[in-house]
Amino acid sequence: MTSKLFPILAVLTAIFLAYAFYLAMFIAPTDALQGDVYRIIYYHVPSAWTAFLLFFINFVASVQFLANAKPSTKRVVNWIVIVVGIIGFIAPFFPQVKAQLPTGMYPSSVATTALIIVGLYFLVGKLFPGQKLDMLALTAAEVGVVFCTVVLVTGPIWARPVWGIWWAPGDIRLTSTLVLWLIYVSYLVLRRFSDSAQTQKLAAVLAVFGALDVPQVYFSIWFFRTQHPQPVIGGGGSIDPRMLHVLLLSWMAFLCFASLICWSRYNLERLRREVDEAEALESLNGSGLPAGSNASTRIPVSRSTK
Repeated sequence: MTSKLFPILAVLTAIFLAYAFYLAMFIAPTDALQGDVYRIIYYHVPSAWTAFLLFFINFVASVQFLANAKPSTKRVVNWIVIVVGIIGFIAPFFPQVKAQLPTGMYPSSVATTALIIVGLYFLVGKLFPGQKLDMLALTAAEVGVVFCTVVLVTGPIWARPVWGIWWAPGDIRLTSTLVLWLIYVSYLVLRRFSDSAQTQKLAAVLAVFGALDVPQVYFSIWFFRTQHPQPVIGGGGSIDPRMLHVLLLSWMAFLCFASLICWSRYNLERLRREVDEAEALESLNGSGLPAGSNASTRIPVSRSTK
């Protein structure tokens, strides 16, 4: 069923991406100040949002993988998540907290986000038990790095004609995004070249540390002076409704594309681990004998090619 469904979804996603490209290049209105060069936002911004989501999934899976080491630890972490979710839902409505929210960010949006995060945390734990959490974390990190790379490439392409420079080293948004990319590249290098029994746990700890940079990247343009454009969604700015429509459709198309890549990569990782386990069992059993069998009872098998 899965093998038949994937090609269908792949074709539909390709059509969706093509439609989003058509809207971005030919239907969305031209920006009055930047001209057509602004259209790169329909790839730059959805790539960033998709990367953030994947890094968050990596964070959730890594936290749960670490928490599952002991049942008592898992219970404690679950209650911490629930308490943080309740606080995140209630706190934005207090006047003192509400006054600290960035302009254009509504308390109801923050409260809803807190509930979604808690729900996603427990959903991931239910759908991906045990080693599946580690496979999910690895998959999300790999695909997230790809989309974060797109962000780092498309950003300078836009900046050169608009700012007159490819890169602004002192810009907090650009620098924090590069740091985020480097952290997760380090995560992948650790997973690829380390054979230690503790590699999975060390990688999970690194993922938790790396996830702390995601809020800094996202909120940097609210709290710091930066050359990067100010937010036009939830940040007190404005955007033409037609532009916003195309931007959201482009993000949906990117999410579909990312989901297919994650699906394929997750299945590949699952198959790789199954092969590794089979080879390890074969090596332990000795010459491929089933566990408990005796070598003296082995029946020779002809190697003849006839």
